[in-house]
Amino acid sequence: MSTTAVPQPSTSTPQASTPALLLALPLLDHEQLQAAFSHLAASLAGLPVLVAYPGEAEEPLHFPLPTVAVTPSAPVARIPWVHTAAEYLNVHKLLTEYQLPRCLLLGAEFWTLAPECLRTLVTIAIDSNADLVLPRYTTSPYDALVNNIILAPVTRALFSVKAHTPQPLDVVFSARMAERLATVAQRYTAANQNDALLWPVGEACSAGFTVQEVPMGTRSFPVPEVTDLTQLLTLVAGSLFTEVEAKATYWQRARPQAAVAGTAPLTFSEEPPRPDVSTMIETFRIGYQNLSEIWSLVLPPNSLLGLKKLSVLEQETFFMPDALWVRIVYDFLLAWRLRTINRAHLLGALTPLYLAWVAGYILGGKQQAHLEALAAAFDSDKPYLVSRWRWPDRFNP
Repeated sequence: MSTTAVPQPSTSTPQASTPALLLALPLLDHEQLQAAFSHLAASLAGLPVLVAYPGEAEEPLHFPLPTVAVTPSAPVARIPWVHTAAEYLNVHKLLTEYQLPRCLLLGAEFWTLAPECLRTLVTIAIDSNADLVLPRYTTSPYDALVNNIILAPVTRALFSVKAHTPQPLDVVFSARMAERLATVAQRYTAANQNDALLWPVGEACSAGFTVQEVPMGTRSFPVPEVTDLTQLLTLVAGSLFTEVEAKATYWQRARPQAAVAGTAPLTFSEEPPRPDVSTMIETFRIGYQNLSEIWSLVLPPNSLLGLKKLSVLEQETFFMPDALWVRIVYDFLLAWRLRTINRAHLLGALTPLYLAWVAGYILGGKQQAHLEALAAAFDSDKPYLVSRWRWPDRFNP
């Protein structure tokens, strides 16, 4: 990885002390970089931070903190809504080169974070002994549902850690955490899979590292280029299922839930108008007609019976029980492991079921309590997954 010399801070501003934190920015064009530096200057004045950004600026940038322009060793794809293997690998090399103890890796559109929230995150990153510091954003109850009903509860149940954002867009990690992530990332980049997703929470838990959460308020999130829900589920849920499979020897052991400093119940911003669910319910009913054969290869008879009952409910009473959704996710995870059917087809068959749960969630109200109850249901049904994982031949749908 090549770098330019670190520019000296402007003489009109106090020079920061020796850096204690690497602040790594995402790929930005010149206009975005200007906006980012303006936001950071207001938020981080006086803090011991070294700011690194990929590529060269088209013209000099005036910034009151030390900065370094970086030519990444592993090419970074422009995927603004998530961090990739290449980014984690490059950050580890920078931490090693500059001998810094930890890094704050920011995601696209980070300048939409309130300045006080960003400064709090940086100061906590500098002062904290945690190996992994995760954000807890305030969102609408109808946003981030793939995270809230699959990624977060599965992570909590299997890795025994209450992390609201297991695939973080803004994340702090220690040098030893960066080394562990880089080891995983290198396997992907060596196979020319630079855009592969890593799961920091799983790595931290399996290594016995400490995890902390920080409230971050609201934030604008970049929209994925993948607009098709099935493709998005295939990418994100498939990556999580791969992580679960890789760490099966860890999560099958019974253990108490790890303490997460700063954790608190999920909070929502003011509730927007309720989305229309008629299309979601119709998609599920079409799926029930066309995908029953595939579902019968994955799901046990009780789940199939539950879906049959759901398919004839009127919209006013439409609701998928949490216990049914938990079994669906766990059985799809098992089918992913066993390759019961083509993995892309498998997660495509999950989409109508996901929409069915979401429709009932929207219609039912009390979203915060509902998500907390769902997470508890994933926890309590973990023995089912462990049993099926160890002895898959005992059950044949």
